[in-house]
Amino acid sequence: MTAPFDWTPDAHELADLELLLSGAFQPLTGFLNSADAHAVEDHGMLADGTPWPAPVSLTLPGDHPAAAGDRITLRDPEGAALAVLTVTERVGTSVAGPVEALDEPEHGPFARLRRTPAEIRKELADREVLAVTMRGPLDDLEEIRATAEELDAAILLLPLAFGEGGPAVVRAALKARDRLPEGTLVAVVPLAPRQDPSIDLELREHVAEAYGATEHLAGPEPVTLPGPPHRRGLVVFFTGLSGSGKSTVARGLRDTLAERGSRTVTYLDGDVVRRLLSAGLSFSREDRDLNIRRIGFVAAEAARHGGLAICAPIAPYAATRDEVRAMVEAVGADFLLVHVATPLAECERRDRKGLYAKARAGLIPEFTGVSDPYEEPDDADLVIDTTSISVERAVQQVLDPLIQGGWVR
Repeated sequence: MTAPFDWTPDAHELADLELLLSGAFQPLTGFLNSADAHAVEDHGMLADGTPWPAPVSLTLPGDHPAAAGDRITLRDPEGAALAVLTVTERVGTSVAGPVEALDEPEHGPFARLRRTPAEIRKELADREVLAVTMRGPLDDLEEIRATAEELDAAILLLPLAFGEGGPAVVRAALKARDRLPEGTLVAVVPLAPRQDPSIDLELREHVAEAYGATEHLAGPEPVTLPGPPHRRGLVVFFTGLSGSGKSTVARGLRDTLAERGSRTVTYLDGDVVRRLLSAGLSFSREDRDLNIRRIGFVAAEAARHGGLAICAPIAPYAATRDEVRAMVEAVGADFLLVHVATPLAECERRDRKGLYAKARAGLIPEFTGVSDPYEEPDDADLVIDTTSISVERAVQQVLDPLIQGGWVR
């Protein structure tokens, strides 16, 4: 029977889902209920006393209708159905329950190397196994060789491929395999890192054990040095009421950067995106959020390889702006939030497009600032008010921190 609801988990939850389905998170068979989650957080074990180091949870939006007894089809970012979750408990936005596989995951790097614990155990039969979990290159292959020789063990490299750095970790594992004894195996494991290093290590040990490890070695944490700011991706995200001047300032910044010629610039104006990328969307909260997510996705892709993207939507909701920041930072780029804080009265006085007049007349429902709220950011990196300054001065107020921060030379 087809599950009545659909949901695409975030990247961390998708990684956990894959490990639940593959058996790498044994004995877990689904997302934890509140009793298990609290027991794990307080005591490092499930409610029945089974040791387990980290919560494995799934969150839905508050307005998602799924409740206990419902079934949810969990999909990857491309829409492929991966599993069905049977909801046994819902507490607020958290849902719990067992998951049942529908298809093999294909959204991660090096899918052909994403082998399950059962496959590896079968191939290595009854041999001793030295499992090496990796989040970066291995410094000392001699220690691995010596330990494997002492144990008379097969070597299993488990690159923990998650996020933007995933492919590089897999490549490091393949390179190490070619320098280790013949028969060394590689199995990609999409284990998302945990903030607490000790918990992360415990979880790595659990995964290694699931793959049949007799002995586990944890590779060193990678040392990453960020490149100079002028080579890093950057998203300058303007937010403000209609008529605040954000598009005018954003266009001025685009032109100024184009004249300087030191950065590749992508400009995403809210009105232009509405006509093209988001054509057909309404102005309901759901569609406005989707519009901002689309802008954020394109901006993050532009910044992924070192580009500078300028966005100028209204973006009235704090949670959606936070999502865009997270998208950008997830690809290793920087994010600068500019609040164009021109007061509502001034924006309405300008009313270049006649929108406020229509909204006051009831012709435009859910209009930001009139019949729908604008959530002023409390995390803006820069606040400007265009009421009494020239466009040139406003642009300079944005350009100055870009220069001072080293993003623009």
